[in-house]
Amino acid sequence: MKKRLIKVIIRDVLLLLILIGYFFLNKKTGFYIPCIFHEITGLKCPGCGITHLLFELLKLNIHEAFISNPLVFIYMPFIIVYFIYLDYLYIYEKKDKILKKIPNYVWIILIIITLLYGILRNIIK
Repeated sequence: MKKRLIKVIIRDVLLLLILIGYFFLNKKTGFYIPCIFHEITGLKCPGCGITHLLFELLKLNIHEAFISNPLVFIYMPFIIVYFIYLDYLYIYEKKDKILKKIPNYVWIILIIITLLYGILRNIIK
């Protein structure tokens, strides 16, 4: 268990350091990783604005974070809890008993909401 916990902590610290490093690189140079979907089509995908959202959260600017990508902002607490749960399963070498109980229609609804958001954000400006 201890080795797994250390691995998770190292991974999470590295991810945070990468995000912070990317934030300062962007601030100093203006460099950012472009969205391939947006580059090809000129349209915003459902994920466009995630980088800006994360940067605004680093600055504790909640309103601007929400404006950057409202759907991901709303999904974020659930995504965080999901990954914490996966880490818990990994650290304690447990089998999943919760995620398997989520009916498929819940995942389908989330996919539909995400696709509709992607469409609507390009229609309504």
